[in-house]
Amino acid sequence: MTKKVLICLSVLVIGMVAYFFWRGWQEQSAPSSKKNQEELIMSIFSEAKLGRVPEVPLVAGESSPQEVYKLLGDADKTDTLAEGVYQHYDDQEMTIGSRTDRVVDIRSYASELRGIHLETIEKLKGKPDEIRYYQDEQVDQMILVYNMTKSEQLKWILPKPTESEQNPAVDHISLYSDSAKAIRAQKNVTEQLNDMNIREKIGQMIFVGPDGAELDEGTKELITHHQVGGFIFFSESLQTSEQMLTLLNDIKKENTQNPFPLFLGVDQEGGQVSRFPDDILSLPTNEGIGMLNNSTFSYQVGQVLGEQLKAFGFNLDFAPVLDVNSNPDNPVINDRSFGPDPQLVSRLGIETMKGIQSQQIMSVIKHFPGHGDTAVDSHLELPIIEKSVKEMEKLELIPFQKAIDEGADMVMVAHILIPEIDPAYPSSMSEKVITNLLRDQLHFTGVVVTDDMTMKAITNQYEMGEAAVQSVKAGSDVVLIAHEYDKAKEAIEALVHAVETGELSEKRIDESVRRILELKRKYAIQDQPVKKVDVQKLNKAMEELLQEYPEE
Repeated sequence: MTKKVLICLSVLVIGMVAYFFWRGWQEQSAPSSKKNQEELIMSIFSEAKLGRVPEVPLVAGESSPQEVYKLLGDADKTDTLAEGVYQHYDDQEMTIGSRTDRVVDIRSYASELRGIHLETIEKLKGKPDEIRYYQDEQVDQMILVYNMTKSEQLKWILPKPTESEQNPAVDHISLYSDSAKAIRAQKNVTEQLNDMNIREKIGQMIFVGPDGAELDEGTKELITHHQVGGFIFFSESLQTSEQMLTLLNDIKKENTQNPFPLFLGVDQEGGQVSRFPDDILSLPTNEGIGMLNNSTFSYQVGQVLGEQLKAFGFNLDFAPVLDVNSNPDNPVINDRSFGPDPQLVSRLGIETMKGIQSQQIMSVIKHFPGHGDTAVDSHLELPIIEKSVKEMEKLELIPFQKAIDEGADMVMVAHILIPEIDPAYPSSMSEKVITNLLRDQLHFTGVVVTDDMTMKAITNQYEMGEAAVQSVKAGSDVVLIAHEYDKAKEAIEALVHAVETGELSEKRIDESVRRILELKRKYAIQDQPVKKVDVQKLNKAMEELLQEYPEE
């Protein structure tokens, strides 16, 4: 009996000891776990300053793809994107992004990261330098960006907080280095071309327009995933001077991790084609300037236009119009032309072009080979001009030839059909117009850009991908797709496919990208934000100019 009592007491004591031990462990495990999380966070930040991610034996911005292969072997999956080549290693729970000769992105999906929550990160390290968002069919994420050095960013990627989960756990981390960007910037254009993959190259050849007055997900995708070369802005995206400045700065900021700065352009001609908000004074029409017929005034007009654009951070003006207004019934050019005399159009147009260029703003002369003798609007249907090259040499081509001789950097090609030159394709898709006439006969060596390919002159006849490929085959360097993000992506994919199948050679793509990069380098364009614009000062300059040359 005594033995049984002793056994029962022993079991009871053991049970009580076990219970109190368990309670003590429970009480200590939460702080211990929290302490481990905090230590891991601090370790991640410390390693990031050195260009590393814990447990990953690579250095962002320094390690090479060869080192990746030597350490990790063949990837389970490889994605070739405009941002670079991304290799996924499932067993190691990591993804490595490389550009040609450098690792630029190290991503860790280690399971212990999922014990780290939003509030803990911000409690230890404060608010991030930037918060971004990313959403597709699979994920809806928030990205906390901490700037570690001038070239490294540590990103914490988490599910976007919701009402039911306001403190989400980390999905993965990314250490991104743009030191490769600095290295690439020091290289010459040939070396830069050799560093680029085909998607990066084709991205540079695409000019798009933002949808709305704020930086939206579609614009972000075109910048980060497709690395488009530039943007054109219309009035609906430019509502007030403050909003315009914010939008431009946001787009530049989004592009900072890409290796090349953006073309940022606008149709700021004066008269009816003035895209700037109403609080910024606009110029009179080109027709009015033509009636004044003063070369000095035309140059100063270009200067003022350039000053306005530069003040807000634009670097390109789709102006001046060099069309000769030879058809009084023309519905699209009319008072946008300096007049019906090709010599007057040449003289005033070239002075305006030079005035714009004097402010380090690129000038795009348009609409080659001449839109002045059309009776329909190419925004609505395809105009047809029944003239030969010989006839156009006596009128339409004169201003373009003279402007090219005087240093034109960019030429916009119109959506007009000229059957005696090319009965098959409109000028913007015609090798006979772009290569044979513009390049070979007029000796233009700069950048050729199409008019907006979403105009009905094109979309009524062609699919976007088909039109983009044909335009590049014909000799265009930049395909302008001002509306509808899906059409821009369709053009990109069609061009990539055309290279992959041999319809377009990579050599042909390189010719265009070389011209684009050389022009960006010539004007030393950068994605630097503009802090403040003195609109009153800009308006005063405009008023003084108009007072000096009152309309007669």
